[in-house]
Amino acid sequence: MSKQEKVRQLFNDSIDTKLAALDTLPPEIVRASECMVEALKQNRKILACGNGGSAADAQHFAAELLNRFEKERMSLPAFALTTDSSTLTSIANDYSYDEIFSKQIKGLGQEGDVLLAISTSGKSQNILNAVYAAHSKGMKVITLTGKDGGPLARILQAEDIELRVPAQSTARIQEVHLLIIHCLCDYIDSEFGPQTCVR
Repeated sequence: MSKQEKVRQLFNDSIDTKLAALDTLPPEIVRASECMVEALKQNRKILACGNGGSAADAQHFAAELLNRFEKERMSLPAFALTTDSSTLTSIANDYSYDEIFSKQIKGLGQEGDVLLAISTSGKSQNILNAVYAAHSKGMKVITLTGKDGGPLARILQAEDIELRVPAQSTARIQEVHLLIIHCLCDYIDSEFGPQTCVR
């Protein structure tokens, strides 16, 4: 296979994964969007977390809400739990890397807030602990996963929402996660204008 053929194959693999996701995910993406909008209109916030590329996705999502996505609107409270190096390293050093998100949620999370937990495998212990912490605070949980959902899928409660990409490749899953994030942001944009009233 030539280098150009390999690039074309990667494009086609990405397209195929998106088409497979298109068959299953739109209803759940709408549910997740509605959950976020309801929380934001009640003066609640969204906390996002992930590792590696998923950390970048968490930061991307928070930036789109705090600043803007594609239209002018009010700034919305979303925070990535992946960005404060002093907090992350102190928790990892004093306790465990497995607690870097859960400790923050215990301090910052409130009932009615939303946790956006991102994990392609659903196996990361710090993400599992984040979900446990969110449940203990009465938060709603939305997850972006892939593969078989891993242990993460099995600890979700009935009211939680899992957006699982039907793929095995981490790269392909992450590509669809980014599309899902943009879908969420687009829906939120449609519900909030510059003068939107928040209770």
